[in-house]
Amino acid sequence: MDLSLFDYYLPKELIAQEPIEPRDYSRLMILERKTQSINHAFFYQLPNFLTQQDVLVFNNSKVVPARLKGRKKDTQGKAELLLIKPASGVAFDLTVWPSQWQAMGQPALKEGQVILFQNNLAAKVLAKEGYELMVEFNKEGEELKNDIFNQGEMPLPPYLKNPTPKISDKYQTVYAKKEGSVAAPTAGFHFTPQLLNQLRKKGVQFEEITLHVGLGTFLPVKERQVETHKMHSEYFEISPAVGQRLNEAKKLGKRIISVGTTVARVLESCAVEKNVIKAQNGWTNLYIYPGFEFKFIDALITNFHLPKSTLLMLVSAFAGREFILRAYQEAIEQKYRFFSFGDGMLII
Repeated sequence: MDLSLFDYYLPKELIAQEPIEPRDYSRLMILERKTQSINHAFFYQLPNFLTQQDVLVFNNSKVVPARLKGRKKDTQGKAELLLIKPASGVAFDLTVWPSQWQAMGQPALKEGQVILFQNNLAAKVLAKEGYELMVEFNKEGEELKNDIFNQGEMPLPPYLKNPTPKISDKYQTVYAKKEGSVAAPTAGFHFTPQLLNQLRKKGVQFEEITLHVGLGTFLPVKERQVETHKMHSEYFEISPAVGQRLNEAKKLGKRIISVGTTVARVLESCAVEKNVIKAQNGWTNLYIYPGFEFKFIDALITNFHLPKSTLLMLVSAFAGREFILRAYQEAIEQKYRFFSFGDGMLII
């Protein structure tokens, strides 16, 4: 498939620059796959579309302030690092913080260069391969962790043109728990504590998994042929108890609703056969595009994604490319808000 099949024109003014308040007042487009119908609502009306036979599966990963701004030691020019993960670990939720990290840097950094930060923190570029760097800090353990959390910034998407500290504080789901992501699972942004309580009272089952969003979310698809793109691996966890409850829900005929594409990728990565998953933790580089056979999820809550992105390919695989692009065109005509802080979509 040619990458151009997943392209569309989006007026810049429809790229949401800040979240709606309250968050569940964002709009909600409902796509019904069987009838190919499109309906419009608000996210706070989500309980109207769910029953006791539904299971919402959330990604509880928490975004960390992984963007460090400093200066090059040799030229004093500005430089920054985006920390992706520890060289020897899987996430930021560590008992011992090592000195070596996988990162991205800008402007282009060279091997051997040293970046200076506040509080006498420094990092040396040990190796470089494509977009990726291996850096070593002059600190480790709690001292390094404190420095990163004290001076680091949220790694906000580049299409947010004038982000404020207030917006950075909102780049997190209300149910985030496990530190480790460098980008938020944004489908969850629409949920508020009040909405979650309403859904709970209605009898909707809640389950949580973890996928720490990593480097791949920042890298564009460059290959002309969709099939040749390679996904970066990201760490995930499904506990045995959650896996058991999800499998039991499936046996009872309940509808598994993935809150976001990250959850969809984890559940489908762990599907060992139709309607059965295996609880596990590890790494996934599952790449979902049209032609993929879904084995576990029944519905998907998601946002409106960038043109030519792997996320747009995933929702196209789930609902059909032509149907999705028709829905996107209607969203543009109806002045929906797009991307991270934009409106939502429920695909059933």
